[in-house]
Amino acid sequence: MSSVFVWFASNAPQRVSRDLMEIMKPNKYLLASAIGGLPDPSAPENMCWGTLGTVRPFPGFHADRDAMEIREALESKNVVTLLRILTNRTNAQRQEIAKTFEEQTQKDLAAALKKSLSGDVEVLLLELLMPPVQYEAYRLQQAMAGLGTDEETLMEILCTRSGPRLQEIRAAYKQLYKKDLEKELKGETSGDFAKLVLALLNKSSAAGGVQRDIESLSATLSGKKADAGPWISILTSRDSDHLNKVLTGLELKNGQAINETVEKRFSGDFRLGLSVLVQCIQSSDVYLAKRLATMKPSFVHGIMVSHSEEDLLCIRAAFIKLTGTSLYSALQKQFKGDHLQVLLAVCRSED
Repeated sequence: MSSVFVWFASNAPQRVSRDLMEIMKPNKYLLASAIGGLPDPSAPENMCWGTLGTVRPFPGFHADRDAMEIREALESKNVVTLLRILTNRTNAQRQEIAKTFEEQTQKDLAAALKKSLSGDVEVLLLELLMPPVQYEAYRLQQAMAGLGTDEETLMEILCTRSGPRLQEIRAAYKQLYKKDLEKELKGETSGDFAKLVLALLNKSSAAGGVQRDIESLSATLSGKKADAGPWISILTSRDSDHLNKVLTGLELKNGQAINETVEKRFSGDFRLGLSVLVQCIQSSDVYLAKRLATMKPSFVHGIMVSHSEEDLLCIRAAFIKLTGTSLYSALQKQFKGDHLQVLLAVCRSED
């Protein structure tokens, strides 16, 4: 397990207001060239872009060189260098840097960053240092920590991750927190919502006919109180192509948009959970873009960090279609200082 993550899990800093974040204000050209939409100045010109993520493997990567630069930047409090390196490397490369840094200095990189940084930029850089599966486990733990539960964040992760990935997250959760994720979720939820959450955690593929599934879901709506059972069993055990055909067929059969059906026939946390699940079935990119549009720091961090190497380009495209504004521009209107520069570097460019 990453020592960086172990440190963060037990020393997670509190988010603070953005007006405390403007520690330094380099000129716009320096920010753009160092950590914004342009690549690292030392990157080869023929850098390959072939995935749907915005953060790609850095060509000519040398962990020892990066660790040395970070060490020097920490000593001189050169925040720009820290941001440039850590936002232009993949998570796997950051893990190598953290390991090499510890070998060179006998110090933990996360602890060193915490000493030099503060507030939201500190939180965001520490999150970028977490291995992906452990980061999702951490997000789930945070959604259940303290008073109240962040049900929508639970649903976001459970709905946008595959069954095998969720089992990896479950194992990471057990290793990090010495608790079983399923038991934790049971303790934080109740009723039909709890059944939905647990079905998603343990999702598996089961065969079903489209027309038969349409009829099964339609039948649940005939009585005064809609039956949640078939919605849970069908929507958590079929592939997205199948489910999109089912939902479209149900809309045609009932003459009502599926989101209206969910809104009118269900209530409470189950209605929220089912609404998130339906939106993710129809388009997880659009759903995540809607979450980003709130510009709530924890949502922005969670989505941008966890999707930066996978499909953030798709989410960016959905965002501009949904809001009429690029994610890159929207971030500049909402955030400031070094925190903003890290977000822009992960977003990567204007659309």
